[in-house]
Amino acid sequence: MPTSETPGPSTADQASTWPATAEQPSNWSLILRMIGLSWRYRASCAYVVLLHVLVVALSLSALGFTGVGIDLIGHHLQPEIDHNGLPAFLRFASDWPAMRQLWLTAGLILAFAVLTTFVKYAAAVSVASLSQRVLIQLRADVYDKLQRLSFRFFDRGQSSSIINRAAGDVNAVRQFVDGVIVKVLTVVLSLAVYVAYMLTMHVPLTLACLATSPLLWWAAAWFSRIVQPAYVKSGELVDRMVLSLVENVQGITVVKGFAREPQEIAKFSSANRQICDQKFDIFHKLSLFQPLMGFLTQINMIVLLGYGGYLVINGKLALGAGLFVFANLLYEFANQVGQITNIANSIQGSLTGAQRVFEVLDAPIEIFSPPHAVRIDRSQGRIRFDHVQFAYKAGEPVFEDLCLEISPGDCVAVVGETGAGKTSLLNLIPRYYDVQKGGVQLDGIDVRRLDVDDLRRNIGIVFQDNFLFSNTVAANIAFGHPDATEDEIERAAKIAAADEFIRDMPDGYATLLGEQGSNLSGGQRQRLAIARALLLDPPLLLLDDATASVDAQTEHEIQYAIENALKGRTTLIVSNRISTLRRAARIYVLERGRIVECGSHAELMAGDGPYRKLAELQFGDLMNESADSNPDAPAARQSSNKEGVPA
Repeated sequence: MPTSETPGPSTADQASTWPATAEQPSNWSLILRMIGLSWRYRASCAYVVLLHVLVVALSLSALGFTGVGIDLIGHHLQPEIDHNGLPAFLRFASDWPAMRQLWLTAGLILAFAVLTTFVKYAAAVSVASLSQRVLIQLRADVYDKLQRLSFRFFDRGQSSSIINRAAGDVNAVRQFVDGVIVKVLTVVLSLAVYVAYMLTMHVPLTLACLATSPLLWWAAAWFSRIVQPAYVKSGELVDRMVLSLVENVQGITVVKGFAREPQEIAKFSSANRQICDQKFDIFHKLSLFQPLMGFLTQINMIVLLGYGGYLVINGKLALGAGLFVFANLLYEFANQVGQITNIANSIQGSLTGAQRVFEVLDAPIEIFSPPHAVRIDRSQGRIRFDHVQFAYKAGEPVFEDLCLEISPGDCVAVVGETGAGKTSLLNLIPRYYDVQKGGVQLDGIDVRRLDVDDLRRNIGIVFQDNFLFSNTVAANIAFGHPDATEDEIERAAKIAAADEFIRDMPDGYATLLGEQGSNLSGGQRQRLAIARALLLDPPLLLLDDATASVDAQTEHEIQYAIENALKGRTTLIVSNRISTLRRAARIYVLERGRIVECGSHAELMAGDGPYRKLAELQFGDLMNESADSNPDAPAARQSSNKEGVPA
């Protein structure tokens, strides 16, 4: 979790943090993993492939009887043509009238056409169903993994990239199931059926017409290698475009405040145009490859007309059920081979998406409950930092030997300059991060031995900028305890001094909040956050600069809520506001991850350390104004500094 003290990587640096591992997986390893993913849906895939093969069989039957019809007409016009040179299953009784044979042939063709239509419909529905099942399950897997990953993972990546992986890249992986696995099986089985049919008709002609097939497979492999880098680049460009969109939406007040709308529009248009250009490059290669494949298949047709025509003329092959059917088989064979282009295209898109999705699914879960975790119901609230060493990045320590102990029921405050480690100290208690050495203990037990859910249910946290969901006021307060009763929700709101303003809202506790609580003031949002933290009556309360960046009136409202919240629980307050700090029984002053001062407000003001200097900075203007209006200004200022700042 990036904090104001220890910022995450810059935008430029973040690109280098993906993937999470230094070693890039090979294409074959990604393909094998996607095949493994497809194996979950093997029954559905087999059913879809079976339907496609049935479509091929029905189409071939209709094609065969079409050839029979042509030969029947030819035999009627020229009786010397022997139409019984057909396969046995396509022959009619020789004593049947010609029209009966033609009508029966036409009826069979119509029946096969109707059956083919129904089977194609069933196949299309099955493919769509399979596609959505894979997509839904894969998105659920990615979302589930994101919920269990530590803050370090989110520190490494841009939110836009993470969103794109969960929303866009999973669709590319889904395409591997229905756009690669199913199609490959369908194409292979269809080609096998076509080749087998042609071999039953004339083996030498089949071999001659398919002589160029190895070139088709080589061309497909060549095309796959050519377009892979383009797909990787395309994924990166989409990430940039999504980042531009997300940042603009989140920072719209800044954009409008500095009248930067034209520049932001141009920036987004440029990112959008780069994606379009990249896609066009891929489509250009695809458009070049498809005619090449078509040209190679046309060579087969030339061979058929030369060699097949010779066989027909010499009475070794029927015209309709032989040459005509053979020509259509070659056409269908070419269509199936043409699918190789789309398959190769889908594979490259799937490989790029799979790499990015598997980076999420393979990311290590750093924070988890250990086997045989210690379970706690309600903590006493005793906290101890035992020689803690901690760093977000190797070689950049935040704490090197931090020791701190807080007794149950104590109210302790932490103060320090930006980057001193205040928020980092809070993050270690609920195990948002784990220490590298030493340990953080709760009631004498290392937090790494505790059940994570138990640990966090015993801690109420209020951040400087609290996130509220687009839901009702009651639902936001009850976020951590959805089964809370109305009385429990109202009680928490009253303790947080939020009940009064909530009842003044149009629908009271049922009022629907805007995105991130946009229809509330800063003080109201903070008090709702305090109520949310207090609903479970946690024995520990962590307040991370809850009064920062608010006006005096709002600070007074929040302070009143905090006063109510402190009763009967261990509280750790991070703040740089003296008016907040002086409420703590003990104050720790941090500098570069080290405790340099400790004591009550009065004790620290009596000294000459960083805390007193902070107080003088905050109240210097007030003291100077008093000195200008008081002849004994030096004495007055000295007295004020010794006894403490005004309440």
